[in-house]
Amino acid sequence: MKPATDVIAARTTLDDQALLTQELSRIAGQLAPGATTVVDMTRLSGGASQETWAFRAVGSAVDVGLILRRAPGGWRQADGAAGLETEAAVIRAAGARGVPVPEVVRVLTPEDGVGRGFITRRVEGETIARKILRDAEFAHARTFLAEQCGGILARIAKVDVAALPPLRLSPARQQLDDLLRRWRGMNLHKPVFELAFRWLAERCPPDPAQPVLVHGDFRNGNLIIGPDGVRAVLDWEIAHLGDPMEDLAWICVNSWRFGALDRPAGGFGSREQLFAGYEKAGGRKVDPQQVRFWEALGSLRWGIACTGMIDTFRSGLDAGVERAMIARRASETEIDLLNLIAPRA
Repeated sequence: MKPATDVIAARTTLDDQALLTQELSRIAGQLAPGATTVVDMTRLSGGASQETWAFRAVGSAVDVGLILRRAPGGWRQADGAAGLETEAAVIRAAGARGVPVPEVVRVLTPEDGVGRGFITRRVEGETIARKILRDAEFAHARTFLAEQCGGILARIAKVDVAALPPLRLSPARQQLDDLLRRWRGMNLHKPVFELAFRWLAERCPPDPAQPVLVHGDFRNGNLIIGPDGVRAVLDWEIAHLGDPMEDLAWICVNSWRFGALDRPAGGFGSREQLFAGYEKAGGRKVDPQQVRFWEALGSLRWGIACTGMIDTFRSGLDAGVERAMIARRASETEIDLLNLIAPRA
């Protein structure tokens, strides 16, 4: 027998599916010229903080694949997110600067009747890291992905900040202080985390003189990739202003290499290739030690996030085994931190 919570979740999804199909069919022609209805509304897995739905806008001579990115339940704002309307504006600004992104075709309005969110064109490709890193289909792409990602990050850093909606400024010291407060609030003790906080405090870079757009979650899983390379950068919900070295470091965090330990840049290349692509595309001179700081901070942040998931599991708020499994990965980040802050010769 299915647990009651699963039955409720399934019913909610079916209700939402019917509502979305009905309401979006009213504006189908605005989503794709010539379309008269929408079909195949399907909730996609992934995206813990936002809902993602795939569907098609169709007509007698039209069949266009689209993606709906919607607030949970239609209206709830995820903690720490910039807001879906802001996210859509950032995607458009990044696209104008040459960053590969899905085309935003509509930002939802209250009159649309389906909540807050936006709709993009569907981009075909793969997001599952293990396939990208191992399947023969992507073998050629793996030879240049690191350099290509560096170039994309350089273009993100060149987006005109004045053309963006208001975004939070998030320099290194503020992030470190916020993370320490969170860790102290958890009332837990891990010697490696304590060592990492001290190491980071001693090496914290100054606030950037000219903050740039930072994606904030540029990594495997948020990149649509084909045999020809990166086709789209997804999930801009925690975009902010700050240090561009943060994005260069995040894709190198060991948790996003998925076992390819000898290829630090996303599991498909070297840091040197990533940095070369960044500088070749006009990014500022890379400071490897500053990237190392951000990589350690990213590893620590992920480790604390993993550690906190066990409380969610134990409380019953999310009894799925996935939370408990991710919580166990905190020990992996301790090893990653030691390799970064106290590497063996």
